[in-house]
Amino acid sequence: MSKIANKQVICDVLVEEANRDKDIVVLCSDSRGSASLTNFADAHPDQFIETGIAEQNLVSIAAGLAACGKKAYAASPACFLSTRSFEQCKVDVAYSNTNVKLIGISGGISYGSLGMTHHSAQDIAALSAVPNMRVYLPCDRLQTEALMKELLKDNKPAYIRVGRNAVDDVYEEGNVPFVMDKATHIHEGEDMTIIATGEMVRPALDAAKALEEEGIGCRVLDMYCVKPIDEEAVIEAARETGAILTVEEHSIYGGLGSMVSQIVARNCPKKVINLALPDEPAVAGKSAEVFGYYGLDKAGIVKAARELLGR
Repeated sequence: MSKIANKQVICDVLVEEANRDKDIVVLCSDSRGSASLTNFADAHPDQFIETGIAEQNLVSIAAGLAACGKKAYAASPACFLSTRSFEQCKVDVAYSNTNVKLIGISGGISYGSLGMTHHSAQDIAALSAVPNMRVYLPCDRLQTEALMKELLKDNKPAYIRVGRNAVDDVYEEGNVPFVMDKATHIHEGEDMTIIATGEMVRPALDAAKALEEEGIGCRVLDMYCVKPIDEEAVIEAARETGAILTVEEHSIYGGLGSMVSQIVARNCPKKVINLALPDEPAVAGKSAEVFGYYGLDKAGIVKAARELLGR
C-alpha cells in the first residue's frame, strides 16, 4: 500500500510549481496540517494564506486573488467547503469564472468516526450542478499528480475531492494513462461494466479481477472526471457490455450513478445499478469498516455484480 496520501501529492506538486510561478497562492482554513500543506507554508510563506475557521472567507478571498491574476488553490475539509461555502463557490468562483481550484480534503466518509457532520456525501451532486464548475476525484497518488499538473495549465474553476489517508495504487510509477476529462479503461470485459470514481476505483478493479476468475468479464472505467463526465465512454460501455454498475463514495442521489443513468437512458437503454451510500446518516467507524458495512469494498462490489447479472 502507498504511504503517500493524495493530499500530500497535491502539496508536493504545488511546492514545486510555486518555485517557478510566484502567481500560485495556496489558502486553507485552519487546516494546513490536515491538508498536508505545512511544507508549502514553510517553503513559500509569501504565497500562503491562513484564513482560520472561515470557509466562506476562504473561498471569497481566493476568488478575489484570482480576479487579480493569481492562481488560487483553496483547501478545506470537503464537508465544509462544499456546504458552508456553497454560495461563495457558486457565485464568487463559478459564476465569476475565476481561476480557483477548490481542494476538498478528507472527502466522503474519511472522517468516519465523526459522523454525518463531517461526511461529504453530497458534494458531487451539489458542485456538479453549478455551471462552470468541474469536479474531479482522482483515485490514487499517481493520478492525483497527473491531474494537478494539468489543472495548473488552465484558468478555469474546479473542485478536486481527495480522501484523508493513503490508498493503494491503481496505476504504476511511469505508467499512468491520463487524458484530461476522459475516463481511463483499467480492465476489459464484455459481460458488464463497473464505473467507479475516487477511492472506489481500487476495490472496483479488485472485484473485476475476482469476477474474472469466476468467468465473468468486467470492463472497469476509472471516471475521475465526474464533470465533465466522459459520455462517450459511458455510451460505449452500454452498447458493448451487458449491464452497468456504478460505485461511488457519495449519496445515491445526484452523483456518478445518477449521471451515468441519465446518459444511458438517453442514448442506449441498459440496466444500471448504483452502489453508493444510502439515504441515511452513515454509520460511524473507520473508512474500511464503513465501506464494508455498505458494500463499498471488493466483496460488496462482487456481490452486487453477481446480483446484477443474475448469477
